[in-house]
Amino acid sequence: MNSENLQRWYDFVENHNESALSNMLADDVVFHSPVVHTPQVGKAITFAYLASAGKVLGGDDFEYVSEYLSDNGAVIEFMTTIDGIKVDGIDMITWNNEGKITEFKVMVRPLKAVNKVHEMMGLMLQKMQKPA
Repeated sequence: MNSENLQRWYDFVENHNESALSNMLADDVVFHSPVVHTPQVGKAITFAYLASAGKVLGGDDFEYVSEYLSDNGAVIEFMTTIDGIKVDGIDMITWNNEGKITEFKVMVRPLKAVNKVHEMMGLMLQKMQKPA
C-alpha cells in the first residue's frame, strides 16, 4: 500500500494535478516547512504550501534521487536548481490507513538554498492568494 501512496505523490509531482493533491490530503494533515517554525495544521494551508512548492521547486531539473520506505511513510530525497542555486532536500511523508497524507515535512539545505526557497515560496503564496 505504501508504494501505491508514494506513486500517487510522484504522479502529482509530475502532472501538478491539484485535484489529485487535494484528494491525497487528510483533513487534519500537518505540514512542516523548512522556513516556518510552527507546524501548519489543516488541509487548506497544507494544500497551499504543497501546490506552491510544486511550482517553485518543480522545474525541469527537479529530480527525486532516492527513497526510503517504512510501513506508513517515506523519506524521498530531491535535488533541483533555482536561480542557479543548487537545492538538496527531503520530503518526509506519513500516510494513514486510508492512504491520505497525515504529515508532510520538508527539509532543505544548504542555507543559501533555504533562503532562496523562502523568498520564492513567499512570492508564490502571495500570487496564489490574489484573485484572478
